[in-house]
Amino acid sequence: MSAIELLKFPFKQTYMNELNNSEQFLNYPVIYILNGKKEAYIGETVYFKKRMKAHLKTRTNIDQINLIKHEQFNRSATFHLETKLINYFLGDEKYTLQNKSKTASDFTHNYYNKPYYDQQIFKELWQQLYEEKLVNHQLEQIENKDIFKISPYKELSLDQAELKESVLGFCEKQVQATTADYGSLLVIEGEAGVGKSVVLSSIFNTIQERAEEASSPLYKTENYLVVNHEEMFKTYKGIAKSVKHLKAKNFSKPTPLINNLQKTMKKADIIFVDEAHLLLTKSDTYNNFYGNNQLEELLKLAKVVVVVYDPDQVLKLKSLWGNAILEKLKKLSPYQEEYQLSNQFRMQANDEVIDWINAFKKKEVLEIPKDENYDFKVFETMEEMHEKIKSQNDQYGLSRVVSTFDYLHKKDGGTYYVKESNGEYQIPWNTTSTKYTWAEKPETVHEAGSIYTIQGFDLNYVGVVLGPSVKYDPTTEKIVIDTSKYMDKGAYTGVEGIEHVEVAKEKIVLNSINILMKRGIKGLYIYASDEALREKLLSY
Repeated sequence: MSAIELLKFPFKQTYMNELNNSEQFLNYPVIYILNGKKEAYIGETVYFKKRMKAHLKTRTNIDQINLIKHEQFNRSATFHLETKLINYFLGDEKYTLQNKSKTASDFTHNYYNKPYYDQQIFKELWQQLYEEKLVNHQLEQIENKDIFKISPYKELSLDQAELKESVLGFCEKQVQATTADYGSLLVIEGEAGVGKSVVLSSIFNTIQERAEEASSPLYKTENYLVVNHEEMFKTYKGIAKSVKHLKAKNFSKPTPLINNLQKTMKKADIIFVDEAHLLLTKSDTYNNFYGNNQLEELLKLAKVVVVVYDPDQVLKLKSLWGNAILEKLKKLSPYQEEYQLSNQFRMQANDEVIDWINAFKKKEVLEIPKDENYDFKVFETMEEMHEKIKSQNDQYGLSRVVSTFDYLHKKDGGTYYVKESNGEYQIPWNTTSTKYTWAEKPETVHEAGSIYTIQGFDLNYVGVVLGPSVKYDPTTEKIVIDTSKYMDKGAYTGVEGIEHVEVAKEKIVLNSINILMKRGIKGLYIYASDEALREKLLSY
């Protein structure tokens, strides 16, 4: 097998004029990287000389051409590798990408010998780029970064690509519709791990590109992506720094955006909401929100609202969503559509593992399933589980312990600890950073993460501590939730108007457990502090 060749040229018209027309790569499938000090563009072509002349007329902040060729390249392979390079360059964060999302394919078709190009050739190519200092990070480092995992250039599944086209069509049509008191609403539902944020990131990037195109129905539209989640907000802001057509000002938390639009008496064109189940469903003076429901306020402030939603990820009573509330808001919109995403993308687990977690969410304890491709284990001690997580982190990276919110009352010298049931082993509760998401900081392998630092993110291996709020009743053979042991007091504020408060509190705790258990791509480990539950799990 021949090797990849990487050729470098100055980005100058004079050099293109001097190229010998006998060079094979001039009419052969190739990939190229154009780069300057801070920006880069990635492309593929079969007409290299002609393509470079076009770039020389239009592209700025570029100094160098990097030509990538291989004797076994074909058009399908270069098209696929171009998309893959764009995605990894975004995760590498060395350059701001000049690429538009339509340059990268949302969906790459199958072709002959695709695994060879996808794995062997790409690894060889990336290693050359790393040695030439065109990139800063190795593949494994990039693959563990949150900015890579919800990259707007991510290759989508067929279902995701179809959803993207549907949403784009919805936005283009409804943004031009007659203005009503409430905007049109599109609801995308799907449980944890089905790739909702990936699709939303891709859609928003394309929307913002089309907002700059005079021929587009979205030209000069004012659009926003909001998320009521601090860690996810950091990731979106990080993506904005690396993608030319995204601006930090177009990403916001819901309350500041609502208050700003109301103050300026402006109406946005399109507002996208990630993790919409975290929106407030009642006023909250602590967070400076004085309306009745944040989604309703957003519908008043935009022509189109697109929300990504999972009722099983609600974590606070003041964000308690039910079908009745959502149905009422749908009726306020002059036009509304729904879309369901169902295929699990995060967890590389079989259906039996997913079913086990879903049953636990319903307070049932099934027999521990077997899966050759997914590491699912129960541990007798928290220390053993933590040691396993640290071992997996050394080998694969991005492996962390997380815990139910049960330990905030145990304070020692200013530090909170998640403690083993016998009190002999303890792990510090998670720290936070304004710049980095919790799991991406190397030192957090020694900590236990909370639901608020990990919701919406992937881990390779997750170790879940089920604290004192999660018990097992051998008589009924059911999980029992002791809501008094759940120490996230903010989760229980806002009981006004809730008929069955204790049931709602229990739902909050079960939702948090479901989210924690569905973080692991390669494996899930569990330690239960309740002796009866621990014995039941270990008996399988």
